[in-house]
Amino acid sequence: MKYKNITKGKFLSRPNRFIALVEIEGKEEICHVKNTGRCKELLIPGVTVILEISDNESRKTKYDVIAVYKGEKLINIDSSAPNKVFFEYLKKDSQITKIKPEAQYKNSRFDFYTEKNDEKIFIETKGVTLEENNVFLFPDAPTERGVKHINELIDARKNGYSAQLVFIIQADYGAYFIPNEKTHKEFADALKKAVANGVEVICFNCEVQEDRLNIKEKMEYKT
Repeated sequence: MKYKNITKGKFLSRPNRFIALVEIEGKEEICHVKNTGRCKELLIPGVTVILEISDNESRKTKYDVIAVYKGEKLINIDSSAPNKVFFEYLKKDSQITKIKPEAQYKNSRFDFYTEKNDEKIFIETKGVTLEENNVFLFPDAPTERGVKHINELIDARKNGYSAQLVFIIQADYGAYFIPNEKTHKEFADALKKAVANGVEVICFNCEVQEDRLNIKEKMEYKT
């Protein structure tokens, strides 16, 4: 996926989870943060952020914060990006005969439903931005919604569907991925239960540039 019109700025502060104050060309601007997660290890005063300039003149904020430099590494923090890049990835698979985004299953809605050969697959994607010592982790904050999605994937698997939980690491580096048991043990336990019940856990890292994001290759998952 490619962003239309980008610029750079210096992150100053984050008054709440929806907005950030960013210095752009010497002027302080109120910018929308396209990620409601904590991102505390990334959004540190003084770091360089990448912003997309909106062409919607009726918006209150002109800029969206989409990525941040962590040292020399660039990490995309746009929470809408993982679904977009994974949709592009799915469309390249010639064996897939059906792709349905936002697919209903009982009382839940999964990110994708696909059909491939004789398989009917429900897929939930999660974007990952938290990195510690070259290891990527999810979640960066407790997520009851994430636990619910895992339990629904287990249910789908028991009812004859294939089920996949796909973690999109929004960076082009990292040794492997693990569930963040320290932050949310219930999520980590649910993930282990899912694997035991036949849910496939898949991790990808991405090619990250200031103006684009694309799935690069699979990354190892460790429990």
